[in-house]
Amino acid sequence: MNMIPPPPRSASSTIRGNNSRIGLTLIAIVLCLYTFGLVGSVWYLPSPTHRRRAWLRRLSSTAGNSIHLSTNGIADAGTDDKADASVPDEKEYDEEGNNSSNNNNGPIPRAQWPMSIRNEDGNFEEVIHPGHKAKGHPDVIMNVPHFWINDPVSVHQMTLMPRELAMQIGSCITPDSHGNYARGDACPVEERTIYVAIASYRDFQCRDTVTSIFARASYPERVRVGVIDQIVEGEDGACDAPYIPCKDDPNQMVCKHKDRLDVFQVEASLSIGPVFARHLGHRLYRGEYYYMQSDAHVTFTKGWDMDIISQLESTHNEMAVLSTYLSDIEGSLDKEGNSLRNTRPIMCNTDYEDGQESKYLRHGSQPEAVPTIHGSPQLQPYWAAGYSFSRGHFVVNVPYDFYQPMIFQGEEMSIGIRGFSIGYDFYAPERSVCFHHYAEGENKQKRLKVPHYWENSNQYAGSGIKAMFRLLGIVHMNPEIPSDQWDHSEEDKYGLGGVRTPELFYDVFGIDVVKKVAEQHLCKFVETGKMHNEFMKFLRPDGMGIDYGKISYRFKDNPVKSNPVDKAE
Repeated sequence: MNMIPPPPRSASSTIRGNNSRIGLTLIAIVLCLYTFGLVGSVWYLPSPTHRRRAWLRRLSSTAGNSIHLSTNGIADAGTDDKADASVPDEKEYDEEGNNSSNNNNGPIPRAQWPMSIRNEDGNFEEVIHPGHKAKGHPDVIMNVPHFWINDPVSVHQMTLMPRELAMQIGSCITPDSHGNYARGDACPVEERTIYVAIASYRDFQCRDTVTSIFARASYPERVRVGVIDQIVEGEDGACDAPYIPCKDDPNQMVCKHKDRLDVFQVEASLSIGPVFARHLGHRLYRGEYYYMQSDAHVTFTKGWDMDIISQLESTHNEMAVLSTYLSDIEGSLDKEGNSLRNTRPIMCNTDYEDGQESKYLRHGSQPEAVPTIHGSPQLQPYWAAGYSFSRGHFVVNVPYDFYQPMIFQGEEMSIGIRGFSIGYDFYAPERSVCFHHYAEGENKQKRLKVPHYWENSNQYAGSGIKAMFRLLGIVHMNPEIPSDQWDHSEEDKYGLGGVRTPELFYDVFGIDVVKKVAEQHLCKFVETGKMHNEFMKFLRPDGMGIDYGKISYRFKDNPVKSNPVDKAE
């Protein structure tokens, strides 16, 4: 491009120009100082929009005692962010919208404790917000933590995970003589770490749930809580905000244990349902020995950590996952936090329901009774999102799908069947270690006032239909839908394992995915303990799950007994 040179200047004009430049420089310096002071003064004011400057996002990425990355970590690439010289070079995105520079595909990371995402400056990646991506808005970028292990297939390798490998996942609060925090089952039970994931949407009880977790644990020092806190700043209280300042009462649980409370704050308008929120929760996992997932309005029992660990270990199944719909809080706890119940729910009541252009399996009300099996949790076919407890490798192997915006019903079938295919077995806890605050009784009026993510439905209209096609397609539940009609992005990462097939699950438990019908009264096989007694015979000698290849039983409404046959899985 040809440039036109400026005309020559006289000496007097040069002096005047120098004086002008000096004056302008002084004015510029004053304006810069004023600007930075203004930025500092408004930094903590509530943000009216999710569009933030990228340089502000990076300055805030490790500040404070909670993460708050999303309120300060959303940028609109369509604004003048790219013109800011302080923004690092643009990341390369693959066709799925993920940062292709993320190469965390190596071996299992070295275990550490204590652990916090706040200690990982730079260990974040930029992704296109999946709800906006589904709507054709690829300019809405989120800055999110990397997965502890980005590639689950590198761990389970589409086959049964060896026990030796499973023992490499899970930190202990004290290392062995070689400084290794991953000590496997040699780690004392009271020193095994627990990661608790909570997805909260504008929930005033979130901080009470966190308080209950730490206050009621026998060994709170081994517990780390990760909260995905979806709120409207200025209207909703943050999950890690104490009721009174920590300097005035440092013994509040959110103050006392703040070093092990990671809060990833997301603006409520960016909420696209529990699947994405819990996906972010999985990204906060950092190799803890156990993984627990619960809702944001739950109260725990005294000594819950030792109780639930003892229950899990009593299965003698490394692939066991304890999960259920929680009982209501009313009448369940005394003032000291001891359970008053001798009953527990069990997951066995499921049927087809009409949805957005698709039929899908949905859990109904689950039976609650005194356990039939004693001394161990009881085997069941299904998994529940409201409460789950397992070894930490469950998070690694079955991460929540990034590509399922605006999904609510179907979430549990997706995780459950994917987990089944990788070799996990689901159990109802023998004893409840926490109770749910439903919108019933004295809690009804307060709980009914809590908003729900579907207040964003208009903003993301239509994205849930495509997401449901993908969800059902991955677990082979919609054979009538051509595979080219749903998104196959990163299907290996968020897909099936190679131990069992979805078809085996449907066959064993009486589900016809073509006719969209399920055999009725499955609970008479599950709740009575028949499933547990029949299937637990085939727990592998090394405890790596139940060998379904040796099970010939198929549930029918009036089943005829069949004898198991010996065959390899």
